[in-house]
Amino acid sequence: MIKHIVCFKLEDNSPEACQKAAEVLMSMKGNVELIRDIEVGVDFLHSQRSYDVILQVTLDDAKALEEYQQDKYHCDVVKKYMHSVVETSVAIDYDIN
Repeated sequence: MIKHIVCFKLEDNSPEACQKAAEVLMSMKGNVELIRDIEVGVDFLHSQRSYDVILQVTLDDAKALEEYQQDKYHCDVVKKYMHSVVETSVAIDYDIN
């Protein structure tokens, strides 16, 4: 199994903007079949080093991760929206077997 984690720093990190981003990310549940588990969180601390929203996705393997990166819903809906609101992001992908 692979864990794919992305932390997003939004241009507008108001509670409303963070909640909207979280909803868009969570909309992959049921729309991206490759996803085995999904978790989305919104930061409440707002420290200088904090990111605003986190996405954690569990996938079967590295091949599924590659396919996820090209998934139509992920690209046309989620990536398109997130790229329009994100200032910066960081990601990590690791094996959880």
